[in-house]
This record gives sequence, structure tokens and C-alpha cells, in this order.
Amino acid sequence: MALLARRVAGSRRRMLADINVVPYIDVMLVLVVILMVAAPFVNPSLVNLPSVGKSSRAPDRPLEIVVRADGRVSLREGAKELAADLPGAVALVRKRQQGQADPAQKTPVVIAADKDVRYEQVMKVMSALQKENVARVGLAVQPERK
Repeated sequence: MALLARRVAGSRRRMLADINVVPYIDVMLVLVVILMVAAPFVNPSLVNLPSVGKSSRAPDRPLEIVVRADGRVSLREGAKELAADLPGAVALVRKRQQGQADPAQKTPVVIAADKDVRYEQVMKVMSALQKENVARVGLAVQPERK
């Protein structure tokens, strides 16, 4: 809206341009309230994944290389201990993975190190596995308790 204003000192008139923003703020607040009320009723979009028949083979259990606090290294599969030293463990892991051509199908290896083990010892295990081109290596952790 334009208003005409008079100068007190003179008789010249000039245009004053003012924008009243209060109605815009009111409309925006009403829209925010509507969105806040409607948000819990909107369902998140669900992903409809394709289904397949049963797999022909069960997923592999990982081989677990255990690094104890005193520095001993061993290889376990489930509850069965397969090797009691690092070179034997790495050789056995490499032997298991050689027969599997597809890297995605290779037996996974998990390094389970005690939290008091020096970082250097874990890196030695990882380095030995890397030198033998062992694929699918991970680190075992426990979920944080709240």
C-alpha cells in the first residue's frame, strides 16, 4: 500500500511504501502447525524388495582369528580351534580361500582382539593376511551398552 504523507515543513507530497508482513507470518505459522499435526499420520515409504527362493547353500560362518591380551594368536571356527599360531592361521585361511574363485563367496575372516591388546599386534595380523591376499577381513566388536 502506498500512503501519501505531508512534510511538516513544506507542502510537497511524497510516496511512502510499506509492506505489512504480519499476515505472511500468520499464514506461515498456520502452515507449520498443520505440518506438525499431519506428520505423525504420514507413513514412511517402504521398500518392496524382490523375493527369491531358498538359497542353495547356507551362509558361511566366519573364521575367527583371536588375539589374546598376552599376545597369543589362534584361529577358531565356531568352538573348534584350528591353529595356535599366526603363520599357521594365515596359511589355513589362505588354503580355505584358494578354492573359492568368486571374492564375494570367499570365507569371511574376523579378527577378534582383546581390548587390552596393543594396536601393533592387530596390525601384524592384518598385514600377514594382506600379504597372503586374504579377502573379506573384518574386526569383531561388541555393541555399546547404554
